[in-house]
Amino acid sequence: MAYETEDLEIQYCFPAINSSCIKGKRSRHEYNVLYAFFSLLSAWTVFLNLLVIISISHFKKLHTPTNLIILSLAVADLFIGLIVIPIEAIKLTETCWYFGDKFCGVFINTLGLLLSASLSNLVLIAVDRFVAVCCPLQYPHKITTTKTLISIVFCWFCSSAYNTAIVINNGYFDNIHRTDVCYGECPYIMSFAWRASDLILSFLSPCIVIIMLYLRIFYVAQRQVKIINVLLKTGKSIMEDTFKKKSESKAALTLGIIVTVHLLCWIPFHILSLSASTVNTEIMSKFLTWTLYVNSSLNPIVYALFYPWFKKAIKYILTFRLCKPASSHMDIFNDYH
Repeated sequence: MAYETEDLEIQYCFPAINSSCIKGKRSRHEYNVLYAFFSLLSAWTVFLNLLVIISISHFKKLHTPTNLIILSLAVADLFIGLIVIPIEAIKLTETCWYFGDKFCGVFINTLGLLLSASLSNLVLIAVDRFVAVCCPLQYPHKITTTKTLISIVFCWFCSSAYNTAIVINNGYFDNIHRTDVCYGECPYIMSFAWRASDLILSFLSPCIVIIMLYLRIFYVAQRQVKIINVLLKTGKSIMEDTFKKKSESKAALTLGIIVTVHLLCWIPFHILSLSASTVNTEIMSKFLTWTLYVNSSLNPIVYALFYPWFKKAIKYILTFRLCKPASSHMDIFNDYH
């Protein structure tokens, strides 16, 4: 390990290979702190998203189109905690890539797939909430469980195909033949054409769609709240459909927070990736990249803060009451609307 040599001589990731990258030096204390932190972050991300997955999968009343998209987002976040965070932690701590060129391509493909799938799920959430708030009477017909499942599978398939094309066309499986990449490095290489198309397809287009839909959602929701307040003041009866609209608006607000937090993590990262090189670009790039990964552990916290059904599901999971007969049919919503 790098901390076993305290002298000033240069160390290489692969001393027997002439084209090896230079290995950064870290003290034993730095190694212990970094590995402890990333291990806890990985375990925390996996644990929280596993709670979401188990909750939605187990309880029948949670099998709604909206929750299926949340489930898909939790799966992407789970794999970021299970695969991406540990590998990126080793890469950052060791300052070397020890897994070979082929696995570098596989890892970049997996990373791109999970991040693209997360953003695609946010688009689906925005569309789902738009129909629920703006067209509540048509929602049961337009947004069905089958249509939602097909949309989720389609998004994952397109994300996989797109990122596989990026990896193949940018030579990730031929790093050993490149003159600008040393052996023991797994950089994020992308040509200008691919970078431009990725900016449009993987960032600008989804963000524009999400922002436009949520602006419309909050405009309609605000108008509905005013109507409800007027009816309450005048003492007129409020039909069940009006309460449903209020409930949908509340759900849209909760999911809007998740989308906003996600976009706040994505936007600075993409702005930095397009900006000119500066002295702090590498440090800032690593910080913003890890912000994307940390975001995967934030979504379940938002659910816990705003969704009573999730709090109740957690209690059932942690107390092992899921093992009871017919527990999947219990009323998990209780007083939640």
